This record gives sequence, structure tokens and C-alpha cells, in this order.
Amino acid sequence: MTDPVNPAPENPTGPDDAVVEISTDGACLGNPGPGGWGAVLRYKGNEKRISGSDPDTTNNKMELTAAIEGLAALTRPSKVIIYTDSTYVRNGIMKWVAGWQANGWKTKDKKPVKNADLWRRLIEEEKRHEVEWRWVKGHAGDHFNEIADELATTAARAVSR
Repeated sequence: MTDPVNPAPENPTGPDDAVVEISTDGACLGNPGPGGWGAVLRYKGNEKRISGSDPDTTNNKMELTAAIEGLAALTRPSKVIIYTDSTYVRNGIMKWVAGWQANGWKTKDKKPVKNADLWRRLIEEEKRHEVEWRWVKGHAGDHFNEIADELATTAARAVSR
């Protein structure tokens, strides 16, 4: 995977407990195929855009990576709202992860959890913060989701050349 395009923002929440908002998206040209992820971080009127790519990946991996990298970009523990159009990511972190962990990273059918390495990374990043997960409908006019989508798509196209 490539490194994030932009460096991390310097100042997540301060003494006033302001919230960092992160809009994330992943894209894949073929599934599997070349993929990209994008995240838009917003804090007190400031905006930072980050993205990256992988030449051989899946859409779900890129969706997870966008959330992981968005949280990893924060330099200190923060109150965070993550906006994602991925029901896979939102349901996974809010509903399924606890069961997977209890089952030794196996599904109810006793099969290995797909992308367990990324789920573990997301859990580790989430632990540092107070995170609220919100689902947004993709390609429906949510301004920051559209920007994250463009970042992800651009990164995927760049690695597919």
C-alpha cells in the first residue's frame, strides 16, 4: 500500500472538546483489483484530505483502510464522528466485531473472518478515541462523502496505470 498523500493534521480536539469529523470512502476498479481509499478530516473549520492505494485489493479492504487511516491521522485522542457509506464497516465495528473476537476471529459458521487484520487495526485505532459511527448514503449528494469518493477513485486510477 502507498503512504497517505498528505501528512496528519496537527490539532485534533483541544480543551473545548470539539469534534473531529471524518468522511471516508473506498474504491476498487474490479473487485478484486486496483483500489484506493480517501478520507476528509474536519476540525474547527480546517480540512485535511488524505488518500492512498493498493494495486491488488477489494472494495471492503479500501473502506476499512479509509477509516483506519482517518483515525491514525489524528495526533492525540479525540472525539470523532466517522461518516461512511459502507454498511460493512459500520455494521462490522458496531455489531459483529465483539462476536468475532469472542469466537477467535471466526464467523458464526466457524469460518475465518475476512479482513481480520484490518478489523484488528481498526479496533486499535478506535481505542484511542471516542468514536461515533454514522452511515451516509453513497453517491447521494453528501458533500464530504463525494470528496472522499473522489480521493479514493483518483488513488485507485493512479495505481492501475
